[in-house]
Amino acid sequence: MIGRLVVVGVGLLGGSVALAAREGGVAREIVGVGRDRQRLEGPLRAGMVDRIATDVDAGVQNADCVVLAATVSANEQLLEIIWRSVPAGALVTDVGSTKRGIVAVAERLAVGRPLGFLGSHPMAGSEKSGWQVARADLFRAATVIVTPTDATDPRAIKGVTALWEALGARVSALDPETHDRTVAAISHLPHVAAWALVDAVARFEPGALAFAARGFRDTTRIAASDPPMWRDVLLANTDAVRASLVAFRAALDDLERLLATGDAAGVEALLTRLKATREGLA
Repeated sequence: MIGRLVVVGVGLLGGSVALAAREGGVAREIVGVGRDRQRLEGPLRAGMVDRIATDVDAGVQNADCVVLAATVSANEQLLEIIWRSVPAGALVTDVGSTKRGIVAVAERLAVGRPLGFLGSHPMAGSEKSGWQVARADLFRAATVIVTPTDATDPRAIKGVTALWEALGARVSALDPETHDRTVAAISHLPHVAAWALVDAVARFEPGALAFAARGFRDTTRIAASDPPMWRDVLLANTDAVRASLVAFRAALDDLERLLATGDAAGVEALLTRLKATREGLA
């Protein structure tokens, strides 16, 4: 059991970490840290956390485990701040959607003061944001990708993996570079495609949005995701996202060429192949 678990950023993911830890008896004390005390009062009243703090240094004092759950860029800045205050034996992880940046920061900081950091990315979430939509079961049976490198403390790998497993998740490991390319393909590109689809309809036939039914709504659900969070994600993973967009444009071009030539057999063959690929997902 973790003595003191500190969650920095008590929103959907951070709040869900707190709730899952509470429900599973994973920590004796849970501390919520954020900039706005008024916003933190809600999680405190709801019993999500035992104590709150707006001073990051004070909030992580005597922590046994710290989970950084702010935006990607904020997590990197927070890591720099807490590195000097977190006890030497503590575990530190994050829940950001990109990993190369924060892992690089951690390895630079570790030259001056070793600390048990391991990057994490729960493949779970929602287009909604805020502690009000946090769920104790968010990570249950979900995959959490951790991103160790040759410089990662084995104690951090063991401890952070055990944390996610205690919260109900399945843990897989990728190096930071492979992680960022992988999530560009299966997470960042779908978000970009959803935003582009909404934009395309608004340009092509805006009145059609009034008639949008389940198919369009399901396909574009993630276009309602938090803009500041996704701004940071896209900017942090720009090279991989742009590479995925090249492949996406090529796929659209292939379909457009088949339509332009009226190639019915080609269209059906393409759709059949892609249907089989989609149905093959576990």
